[in-house]
Amino acid sequence: MRYAGGMRYGEGGGLTAAERARREHVRLAAADLIEAGASDREVARRFRVSRMSANRWRRALATGGRPALASKGAGGAPCKLAPAQLRGQQLKRWCTSCAVVGQG
Repeated sequence: MRYAGGMRYGEGGGLTAAERARREHVRLAAADLIEAGASDREVARRFRVSRMSANRWRRALATGGRPALASKGAGGAPCKLAPAQLRGQQLKRWCTSCAVVGQG
């Protein structure tokens, strides 16, 4: 992962589309194992996740089927800045001031 050795949000935040797709692929592969009767412990061990994650996937699969395991896209709140703010110097000044304040 990109953020395993450093700050996750300092690099733009969250996972890329490719990383989200890879995680979705893991969840769908785990669904095959769950449907074959594997326990949460077996699923967790096979995919190197916590038993809590395996159980969450099992419950999602039971209530919503495979679509419930699909990626929901990037998390977080939508950007509240206007397009002009994103392009202009105003954003640069805002980001710089946040970075300076956040270092305290």
